[in-house]
Amino acid sequence: MSAQHQHGEGATTGRVIVVGSVNVDLVITTERLPAPGETVTGGRYARHHGGKGGNQAVAAARLGARVALIGAVGGDPFGAEARVALESEGIDTSELRTLPAEATGVAIIIVGGTGDNLIAAASGANAAVAPSTVREALERLSPGPGDVVLVGHEIPTAVAREALRAAGERDATTIFNPAPADGLDRGTLGLAALITPNRQELASLVAADSRRAGSYRAPADALAAARSLIERGAEGEGVAAILVSLGAGGALLVRADAEPLEIHALHTAVVDTVGAGDALNGALAAALAAGRNLEDAAREAVVAASLSTARAGAREGMPTRAELDVALG
Repeated sequence: MSAQHQHGEGATTGRVIVVGSVNVDLVITTERLPAPGETVTGGRYARHHGGKGGNQAVAAARLGARVALIGAVGGDPFGAEARVALESEGIDTSELRTLPAEATGVAIIIVGGTGDNLIAAASGANAAVAPSTVREALERLSPGPGDVVLVGHEIPTAVAREALRAAGERDATTIFNPAPADGLDRGTLGLAALITPNRQELASLVAADSRRAGSYRAPADALAAARSLIERGAEGEGVAAILVSLGAGGALLVRADAEPLEIHALHTAVVDTVGAGDALNGALAAALAAGRNLEDAAREAVVAASLSTARAGAREGMPTRAELDVALG
């Protein structure tokens, strides 16, 4: 089924096509996160629709983008509910496959009292999509210049690589969100015009020595790490632009052909950080599809991510176009 209505004010110039995961999130909120081997009781339980691909698609749709999602759900009640939830946001699900023999992906999320979280996921149908299936889906959707293809990594690396390659062949703008960052080769990164790691993912991507194997908390460290990936671009193994999410510290935009840009987060009373990265990616894609330049798109994305932390739930926190416009002033 394809849903055609839009959220927000007016149509965007291009489309956003998300290639990624669809999950059901099973969330427990506790006063604090458990340590390894520890049981923490007294938490509250809730079930939400999730998956980075689904969340990013919702984030873009709420900001007025025309959005299509390529992915898979299982032939179970969770999968049927996930499809309905996406269509209710105006998202084209014609390329969201139902795989009867698979279970819909599930994520177990623990949210602490400060809004920090731990996540473990069972991929289910997300891991059963073939690279050829994604290429065929992109051929049917036929993205081109002006469209943005946002690819996640909660799907097999080979699928992400094929999506980036196929979108690039059609001159669409390609964004790769390397979450998780495990198992990625430099050739895959080089297929994207822009990558959007958080600081932990960036550390994983550039872990050449013991210092870089840790978490990059200071912008100076993130800058050095990002530049090391940019430098690899001269060898055909890097990217032209990296937007590093720094959580409450905002983000850092690093490009091969421009000075780095620090973008400060909007101050909010943080309730839940789950989905903030997805809000950033979806808003970034929506802004680029609307014709914004990269700097302006990155600023909008950081503000959208900040707004998303003020409400509990990954999708529940995604701002509308009106809310983002107010925050942007």
